[in-house]
Amino acid sequence: MSAMRTMLASIGLVGIVGLGYGMWAMISPGEERKREMLKNLPEANPIRMEESRKRNALMLQVLKEAAETNENIARGIGGQK
Repeated sequence: MSAMRTMLASIGLVGIVGLGYGMWAMISPGEERKREMLKNLPEANPIRMEESRKRNALMLQVLKEAAETNENIARGIGGQK
């Protein structure tokens, strides 16, 4: 009886895994859809990529300046007193 239970549990587990894989295969995008999605990414457009680089450089500059100062901007204008 124990062997039968183990075999049924194993078959059930394999069935559940197979069902999960089948569902994943159904909802994943096809090759054509993947290519279309890659074309629409910001990295594919050189102008948008340059804007992102500039924005990131400005943010890093602001963070660097904030790290070098002793002012606590969270407490309001004028820093610590």
